[in-house]
Amino acid sequence: MNRFPLWKYLLIATVLLVSIIYTLPNFYGEVPAVQVSPTRAAYKADNVLKQEIEDELGAAHIAYTSAVVDGGTIKVRFANTDLQQKAEDALQARFRDGYSVALNLLSASPSWLAAIGAKPMYLGLDLRGGVQFLLQVDMQAALDKTVERDAADLRSQLREQNIHYSGIERDHQTIVIHFNDAATRTQASAFISKNIADLVQSEQDALGDYSLLENLRPEAQVRIQTGAIQQNITTLRNRVNELGVAEPIIQQQGADRVVVELPGVQDTAKAKEILGRTATLEIHLVDETHDLNAALQGQVPFDDALYTERNGTPLLVKKTVALTGDYITDASPGFDQQSGQAAVHINLDARGARIFGDVTRDNVGKRMAILLVEKGKSEVITAPVIREEIDGGRVQITGMESAQEASDVALLLRAGALAAPMDIIEERTVGPSLGVDNIEKGVHSNLWGFVAVTVFMIFYYRVFGIFSTLALSANGLFLVALLSMMQATLTLPGLAGIALTLGMAIDANVLINERIREELRNGNSPQAAIHAGYDRAWGTILDSNITTFIAGIALFWLGSGPVRGFAVVLCLGIVTSMFSSVTVSRALANLTYGRRVRLAHVSI
Repeated sequence: MNRFPLWKYLLIATVLLVSIIYTLPNFYGEVPAVQVSPTRAAYKADNVLKQEIEDELGAAHIAYTSAVVDGGTIKVRFANTDLQQKAEDALQARFRDGYSVALNLLSASPSWLAAIGAKPMYLGLDLRGGVQFLLQVDMQAALDKTVERDAADLRSQLREQNIHYSGIERDHQTIVIHFNDAATRTQASAFISKNIADLVQSEQDALGDYSLLENLRPEAQVRIQTGAIQQNITTLRNRVNELGVAEPIIQQQGADRVVVELPGVQDTAKAKEILGRTATLEIHLVDETHDLNAALQGQVPFDDALYTERNGTPLLVKKTVALTGDYITDASPGFDQQSGQAAVHINLDARGARIFGDVTRDNVGKRMAILLVEKGKSEVITAPVIREEIDGGRVQITGMESAQEASDVALLLRAGALAAPMDIIEERTVGPSLGVDNIEKGVHSNLWGFVAVTVFMIFYYRVFGIFSTLALSANGLFLVALLSMMQATLTLPGLAGIALTLGMAIDANVLINERIREELRNGNSPQAAIHAGYDRAWGTILDSNITTFIAGIALFWLGSGPVRGFAVVLCLGIVTSMFSSVTVSRALANLTYGRRVRLAHVSI
């Protein structure tokens, strides 16, 4: 009656073993480290960079415990913070351009745990310390920018089609095009409907003035606003690299807000400066008339600048800017149809297309250099030969080494500037000492709560109280293991969720124990009382947990930030508690009492 089949015991043992393994990394603590990450598409984090870092540290006589390539970064561990600080200074001096050197704390768990994916939970801003910004994206400005660009395109395209208009003006989100007669307006309407799908038209007549009213379609407005906030998030991620933040959190909150969390950063002014930085693209002509060798000897012409291409070839570039990236409307990775090589496709607005067409028409057979400019520093992305006039506003940049590089360059071009202005509406700074204090208080609250529950359960329910306590311990183990597997970020609300979960999980065992007592009072045998107690309490336990789970889903769906973190811990805790409270505690009861044929009494 009260016996589990062997597979159930094996299942419980397997779940416990896996949970112990994936919980272990959280108890090993952290060691100081330095993280080196490339900030430009041309640079990669590979074994070559790792060797350069090791050589630099060796030359500086700085001892390190290990250096590994982890994803897109190189992480170097040290025995203490003094060596960590010295290494940061040495590596920043060596890798000043094109790389981000950040202080970090890495798990001190053994390598075999990391090899199977067992990693500790991340610590949130309120536990580690740092600065948090809540930014509001000006969606109206994004729409205004699009409408302004569409108005400029309409002026250019109508002139090219010899469709005469008397004026084009913008009234808020509406483009008003004036014509002298209805026939011309009809001709313009047909052309716009065919070539610009994002605009919806209406007509308006007044005293001999025939007008077309052009408005953005609702679906186009949604697409523009969604694209604007996603581009701003991408731009912010690129800019945060300059701060040397090891594990930044940048995520959308609501429809038009972005949360930026920078753990370990205490310099709010510097963070604001980086987040407000701009980057752009510039196109220059290559100077092929002056002597490049003389320039390499230091005799650079006054109107030129000396650069180096990605392959290391020196390049003499004219200082005059032929075209800037302000005219770029989009950039996407792709492939050259003729050669099959990876490429980047760039779309220019009407004015940019006209300027680029004039430049390429007048310089066929010459080279032009495409430069990415950030904080006054320029990098030559590519320097192709102009084969023919390029008009229409679509430009293709070839010469990419791989599809990944094309994707990276396209991302940089798209993320060179914010798609819409953002204002910091809230900022919060948490000191590192406060974070340590928060961890201590959070851990102590969970620990003392667990001890109080344990004392009560053992005092009130005797042996079955011990079963309940062991099941509660298993529940905490399962929950921490799940959060570690998910690489969740642990915050103060998360700690509160763990405490609440442990407190709620014991309710199921209280229901079971009381049901067993009731069955014993009704005269049932101890074996029958144990069996009935677990079976008949299951329905009540399921109902109560489902209602709480629904509340947790609502918190996750409607909440944001810390509220969603609390909801995740709550929902996971409900799942683990149903398994531990019923299955684990019953397994303990079955092992203790189930094999006794004649059981006179139970300690409850």
